[in-house]
Amino acid sequence: MAKRKTRNPDHVRRKNVPGPDNEAIEAQLTELISPAVTNQQAYYRQLGLRSRILNLPLMIAAVLTILWRQVPSVHELTRMLAREDLLWCQAVKVSQQVLSQRFLSFPASLFEGVLKELLPQLKQRWQERPRRLLPESVAYARQPFKQIWVVDGSTQEALFRKLKVLEDVPVGHLAVLYPPA
Repeated sequence: MAKRKTRNPDHVRRKNVPGPDNEAIEAQLTELISPAVTNQQAYYRQLGLRSRILNLPLMIAAVLTILWRQVPSVHELTRMLAREDLLWCQAVKVSQQVLSQRFLSFPASLFEGVLKELLPQLKQRWQERPRRLLPESVAYARQPFKQIWVVDGSTQEALFRKLKVLEDVPVGHLAVLYPPA
């Protein structure tokens, strides 16, 4: 009988498909970012950039779409631009080469200006959001320490559950000394 080759899921090639669209998130992004993009239009003209198809609003929307929907390539972004509206911009048909060249030549200072305009709003929203209760393990750890760092170890914890020596340990413990003293 032939020996079967084991498959390592870490080495599986990921599919090149962007994430799904979400109308609620899209509306929030549009509400938050559109005014900042509009306010950068004067700086855009001051840099001598003319109003073309791949203008400031479309480039900001494209970069946000790449990040938010995890678009894997410029080729896929070009296809998305031709098929659907991205955030506040209408669908437009452009070549992959033109889009790639525009990304290379587009001034980063425009993205920086939008970000700097958003930071005070984001800070204010962060301070206004309701506070969540700390998990029991974190609250326990804060008693003897002034400052702690919390890292999500859910994947690692699931891996540890497969080990025989750790299967008896209750879920959610921050640290366990093995062998028990």
